[in-house]
Amino acid sequence: MSKNLIDPIVAIATAPGRGGIGVVRISGPDLGPFIFSLLGKNLLPRHATYLDFLDQHKQPIDQGIAIFFKHPHSYTGEDVLELQGHGGPAVLQQLLKRCLFVGHDYGLRLAAPGEFTERAFLNDKIDLAQAEAVADLINATSEAAARAAVSSLSGEFSRRINTLSASIIHLRMLVEATLDFPEEEIEFLEKYQARQKLCAMQFDLDEIIAQSRQGMVLREGLHVVLAGVPNVGKSSLLNALAGQELAIVTEIAGTTRDKVSQMIHLHGVPITIIDTAGLRDATDTIESIGISRSWDEISRADVVLHLMDATQPLSDLDEKIESRRAPQSVVLQVFNKLDLLPDTAAILDEAIYISAKTGAGLQELQSKLLDIAGWNPGQESPWLARQRHIDSLEQSRMHLLLAQVHASENDRVLDLFAEELRLAHDSLGKITGKMTPDDLLGEIFSSFCIGK
Repeated sequence: MSKNLIDPIVAIATAPGRGGIGVVRISGPDLGPFIFSLLGKNLLPRHATYLDFLDQHKQPIDQGIAIFFKHPHSYTGEDVLELQGHGGPAVLQQLLKRCLFVGHDYGLRLAAPGEFTERAFLNDKIDLAQAEAVADLINATSEAAARAAVSSLSGEFSRRINTLSASIIHLRMLVEATLDFPEEEIEFLEKYQARQKLCAMQFDLDEIIAQSRQGMVLREGLHVVLAGVPNVGKSSLLNALAGQELAIVTEIAGTTRDKVSQMIHLHGVPITIIDTAGLRDATDTIESIGISRSWDEISRADVVLHLMDATQPLSDLDEKIESRRAPQSVVLQVFNKLDLLPDTAAILDEAIYISAKTGAGLQELQSKLLDIAGWNPGQESPWLARQRHIDSLEQSRMHLLLAQVHASENDRVLDLFAEELRLAHDSLGKITGKMTPDDLLGEIFSSFCIGK
């Protein structure tokens, strides 16, 4: 849907379904005339007004509260009206239709996904990293992720980026001023301690990258697939990791015919565990479909837990798992039924031995998953981060390293030094939206829910 960012917009701002409260939100440049037409009265800014919401026949749709936020003191930076009524789907749809009917003469239209937050960004109420944090807070699946999203929304991530950007700009200013006086170029690096300042910037950037990677782990987690031949204990391991009986466990081979998925949290890190059908030559059509899906999951996994029976020899299918994994995925060899293994049995150093029945070895397995995710228990991220943030930070880091080369004793090409500083600064600007192309903005905000 094409968007005119001047049009007033409306949407149901609360999640679909039934609830005690439902909110219809309207935003636009000047809502005063629309508010009077809709409610029959003017509203004082930031005052809650209790009234009937009436249809075109003056019959009540609902009773609730109307709050008017006068620009620029609103979420979007425009005039915003919130109608807070009861959270029934039928009531909210009636109220939405009434707003659209009254607002036709004012150009009111349905909001596109994320358009309220997009307007907040375009009106300088928040930057792009904070805008993304709105969606991350809504979608947070753990307390740790929610805290980190709130930190991003409050501007902690942006402040670190802006502080580093300011340091780069200051050094750029000194360099570019020196370029007008070629005779001073050689003395510039020593006079302004340019190398030391550059090293300090690199240290700060490395710290931001490390914390951002931690934040990305909190946001995205891991996609873990349990794979192996029948009766090695995949379903038992899923139940043990989840702490509840999710999958049926029997001694009959092939009990699991389709995948069973469950999200768990380890130190706040979301990990999606998928139990798959046992890999073997299928005995019927249904099992064949389940096994085909198992191979599909293996090919998409971040981590494949290749589960084997510690008391049994390996099969030909066990050897195929490594070849069917995704190039970027990790395969962990996990031997189950440690409780049945004789004390004299040989143990492989690179494998993990567990007992899904007794819980032995599960803590080591969980720690290994956290290591793969990049989780550092002594370094909790103060913000959530996305892959595009990491990419921009790494680009900035590369340009600072090149700037260091041009500031070396053997090079001293200050015009190239200044250019690398400019490129490093531009890369950081992509995070907060100061240098972000329009097509990326469309991609980011289209992933938001309607009404946010």
